Amino acid sequence: MPTSIPSFAKINLGLKIGPARSDGFHELRTIYQTIALHDVVKVDVQRGAGIEIRCKDPRVPQDESNTCYRVADRVLRTLKQRGKVIIQIDKQLPVQGGLGAASSNAVVTLLALERELDMQLAPEDRLAIAAEVGSDLPLFLIGGTVLGVDRGQEVYPIQDLPTMHLVVVTPEIGVSTPKAFADWDALVEREAELTHAGAAGTIKQFASAVYTWLNKGFLSQAVPASGVPAVGGDRAETPLLDLVRAGIENDFERVVFPEHPELREAKRVLEREGVQYASLSGSGSTLYGVFASADEASAAAERIACAGWSAVATTTLRRSAYWERLTSA
Repeated sequence: MPTSIPSFAKINLGLKIGPARSDGFHELRTIYQTIALHDVVKVDVQRGAGIEIRCKDPRVPQDESNTCYRVADRVLRTLKQRGKVIIQIDKQLPVQGGLGAASSNAVVTLLALERELDMQLAPEDRLAIAAEVGSDLPLFLIGGTVLGVDRGQEVYPIQDLPTMHLVVVTPEIGVSTPKAFADWDALVEREAELTHAGAAGTIKQFASAVYTWLNKGFLSQAVPASGVPAVGGDRAETPLLDLVRAGIENDFERVVFPEHPELREAKRVLEREGVQYASLSGSGSTLYGVFASADEASAAAERIACAGWSAVATTTLRRSAYWERLTSA
């Protein structure tokens, strides 16, 4: 029987973009948060050779460009295994939606393929494969609330935020992340007050806001790869709101909203529903709003859907719940 595992989405709680680097990437600072919305990925290993991607959504590539394909190829080579790998992706998450769907699918493919082969990669090999294939992949090897730095692939687990009730709104458009970065660079060049040095300054401001937040005890521990806790303290009653007050925003809104005005309107729709916080996730097109209770989120999602938007209520997924659902599938 194929191994079937849910492939959970993420949102970004703030995202700051630094200057373009010599390798073509940008310095980033963000807080990732896994949520309960998910695809399902099924992996089967049969006799033969090759990797086959199956998905009913025509927007999902089924060749070597697919992140699941690339991860499976690297897993087979690292473990020195052969076989016919069939990867079935049952899509529920949007394509080009800013929820990390393709990255999550790829990490779940890695985990499912380990089960199918009855072999496990070393943790450092898992992380190396994930970081090589894409910037958003490593966060899904951690789950919960995760600090992302460098180009986003350098990840640090931080103590989970309390479970939050969300409404996720996905307008019927796709946003190209490479184009969004290109638009950001063009904005930086156009605005005299926002030079590349200024963009680097926004990175520092974000880092300062986040670490002030951490040191005040809103998260009790940020754990780097060394395993040594970076900070300590007691949990605050309203950690998300305190983070928002620290000025955490998503820089992509500055370039994506003018390009796609319907996304700005979707955020306004969420704000009119009385959210505690609303933001674009990643480069979009998905937006989310945080509500005070499950009932408020459900009612808001129903009203927004009745107004013609694609909206669904869900919750954030803390690290323990994330791994419980991945390993029990």
